[in-house]
Amino acid sequence: MTTVNNYIAGQIVPPSSNQYLDILNPSTSTTIGKVALSTSSDVDAAVSAAHAAFDQWSSMTVKSRAAIMLKFHALVRSNAKELARLIVLENGKNMNEALADVAKGNETVEYACSLPQLMQGKIDRVSSEVTCRDRRDPLGVVVSIVPFNFPFMVPFWTLPIALVTGNTIVLKPSEKVPLTMYKVIELFEQAGFPKGVVNMINGTKEAVTSLIDHPLVTAVTFVGSSPVAKIVSDKCHSLNKRCTALGGAKNHLIALPDCDVEGTSSDVVVSYAGCAGQRCMAASVLLIVGDKEGVQQKALLQSVVEKACAIQPGTDPGKLGPVIDEQSMRKILGYIEQSEKEGATLLLDGRSWITRMEKTKGNWIGPTIILHENKTDKAMNEEVFGPVLSVYNVSTWQEAIAIENANPFGNAAAIYTTNGGHADWFMKRVRASMLGVNVGIPVPREPFSFGGLYGTKSKYGDMDITGDGAIEFFTNRIKITSKWPTPSVPEYTMGLGQQNQKEKGGDSVDHANFAGRM
Repeated sequence: MTTVNNYIAGQIVPPSSNQYLDILNPSTSTTIGKVALSTSSDVDAAVSAAHAAFDQWSSMTVKSRAAIMLKFHALVRSNAKELARLIVLENGKNMNEALADVAKGNETVEYACSLPQLMQGKIDRVSSEVTCRDRRDPLGVVVSIVPFNFPFMVPFWTLPIALVTGNTIVLKPSEKVPLTMYKVIELFEQAGFPKGVVNMINGTKEAVTSLIDHPLVTAVTFVGSSPVAKIVSDKCHSLNKRCTALGGAKNHLIALPDCDVEGTSSDVVVSYAGCAGQRCMAASVLLIVGDKEGVQQKALLQSVVEKACAIQPGTDPGKLGPVIDEQSMRKILGYIEQSEKEGATLLLDGRSWITRMEKTKGNWIGPTIILHENKTDKAMNEEVFGPVLSVYNVSTWQEAIAIENANPFGNAAAIYTTNGGHADWFMKRVRASMLGVNVGIPVPREPFSFGGLYGTKSKYGDMDITGDGAIEFFTNRIKITSKWPTPSVPEYTMGLGQQNQKEKGGDSVDHANFAGRM
């Protein structure tokens, strides 16, 4: 059984409270470890360590920092199976999903290794004697607060880019899944990151609040539920701190009559049931366009149900794992029960897994498909965060768009069609920031950035969390305008005289140049 302590200034440090929380295996509900419950004094120690390490780390060249990150990338690849095993143990993903979790996170590490080329500044002579250039400076100590659903990938949305741009880090992993990042700390050390550059604080609300409030913290990234994302964003901005806070989602898939039934049904099932539906890019609502008694429409729905019904419980490749904890399970069951009360039809009832997996214990709920008659049903409008798909028939394209646009979230949406013109019509009208055409999990791959739509419950704060959005987030653009004394050598003064003659002609006068004159 592993005890997960804090990691501060290159040392494993127990919490000052000497209190711990049990880490549970969601597949069996058994205790697999303990995680530290940190206090504000623990947070102060971690932030102070990061602050002390900042000057030396930020003074290194981008190329030097990237070289260390490149070593880390190789270590992640060689330890991928061990990291995936920990993800299966503490999160409940199947092994293929866990390996993908690691690979996708390491893809952002690859991107960060290219920052010496990507974050170069610009320089230009803006008038005859004046030059402008810019550079990117790191912010200082930045905090990353991450959820349980992707123990490796989500922390690595922020860590690689923040570090290579020159910041120092305090990571707060989810108290439900700290084992993976505890192992990753070993890899950071092996890669050669100096002490204090990467720190990890464990805990719950007190740790999070203390990190946000700490005066030496310059920026905060957060991924979690929408209500908490808004609280984090509002608090950071009240303290004049940079913040990007990603919240929940209600992602709609729209299937047109001309869609490929086989491909669409497979993609829909993977989107809504994969990773037990515990991802912000998962399908939540399937809108089937056209006559609900139509041959194509009925064939699609039947195929979705049959493929979902064939999924087996477990953590082996291709199987469906448990949800994270009992609280999550009760919430999901509540949406299913409420749908029945509202008159919806259960085409597939995942509650049968509770009895089926009774001996195993754990938080098992199978794929569930609900056919709604009323678009105002609770499960049609709120984030369920489980392997539950709401299906609703619409008559027209406009009705599908109206339903998708009316939801307060703005993470993802997808259209299934074999007609490019049809896809283009929907891509211009859906209200989300990450869109798919025949792709039910439209996660942008590097170099494209990840983030919800501004003005919705999916995104609060500043900029995207990966890609060029993250480069912008984790740095300040410093602009330098220079004018040097005029050399007295003949070669220069002759050239300057010719330039002055041109300016006296009128057309070439730089009226915007006020350097050295009033």
